[in-house]
Amino acid sequence: MQDLSNIVGGAELQDRFSRRFQYLRLSLTDVCNFSCSYCLPGGYRKQKGAPPQLTVDETIRLVRAFAALGVWKIRLTGGEPTIRSEFLEIASRVAAIDGIRKLAVTTNGYRLPERAASYAQAGITAINISTDSLSSEKFREITKHDRLSEILDGITACQQAGIKAIKVNTVLLKGLNDDELADFVAFVKDRPISLRFIELMRTNDNSAYFERHHLSGTKVTDMLEASGWHQLPRAIGAGPAVEFSHTHSVGRIGLIAPYSPDFCASCNRLRVSAIGKLHLCLFGEGGYDLRPLLQSDSMEAELIERICGLMVHKTPAHDLHNGNSGVTPHLASIGG
Repeated sequence: MQDLSNIVGGAELQDRFSRRFQYLRLSLTDVCNFSCSYCLPGGYRKQKGAPPQLTVDETIRLVRAFAALGVWKIRLTGGEPTIRSEFLEIASRVAAIDGIRKLAVTTNGYRLPERAASYAQAGITAINISTDSLSSEKFREITKHDRLSEILDGITACQQAGIKAIKVNTVLLKGLNDDELADFVAFVKDRPISLRFIELMRTNDNSAYFERHHLSGTKVTDMLEASGWHQLPRAIGAGPAVEFSHTHSVGRIGLIAPYSPDFCASCNRLRVSAIGKLHLCLFGEGGYDLRPLLQSDSMEAELIERICGLMVHKTPAHDLHNGNSGVTPHLASIGG
């Protein structure tokens, strides 16, 4: 193992604005088997000439480098990461890397009832499950799949498997699921899980959909505060959600509102796509290719130096307010 002390120096990875980065969202594939109306309404389509996804060994070298820079939380994303044939191997190897304290996954819940136990055994300690409606009919309309009951059973299976941090992700969609806000709040009343409402974000291919269905997160905040919910302090290493609790609810409610003022001020996460490009922002102008430095363990020092050097390019905030979503074609392309 190389001596990296002269490069890392025990300091955490940070940018020009003194934001520290302890959290990496790592896409394992851009392929998804759902056709959600806000992300892949026409289903997944492979880009002609697209490079192959990172190999397992390339992925492990990448995570080791970020762990050496103080990153301790890894979230496996996609597309749908669990359809990757090596998913369990990658998860178990990432969980075993020195410095990694939390391994999470974001999934659409595909085959979750039968797989939850294997996820826990692989070292996954947190899981986010996308569930955009509690109505079977609306769920099918949004995702083009009739799998709501399977996903709800999967949440129970995750609890039984001992996965402690379970979250349900719900994209706010005006005219589609905004009449279910109270139902979602009631859903967590007796369940020790967190439900997070996510404000719909504009991407390069959904501008018309965004105009029809975008709902401001302030509607959720107003509803929660009027019902006696209280905002919680931000936890160390937490994602972008503002969380709320209520004395009469076992579960919590979170809100991810990227159009809110100062949303980017607390940014603590970086992204790497399934082909090895470092994205400093979900809505940035492109990624920086790390793959050439993932070909050998002997290149780790150079890889770490490269990652540190790229942090100077991280901007203070996204430009969504001006209708600029960068080069992001859709959220599945780099893991959301």
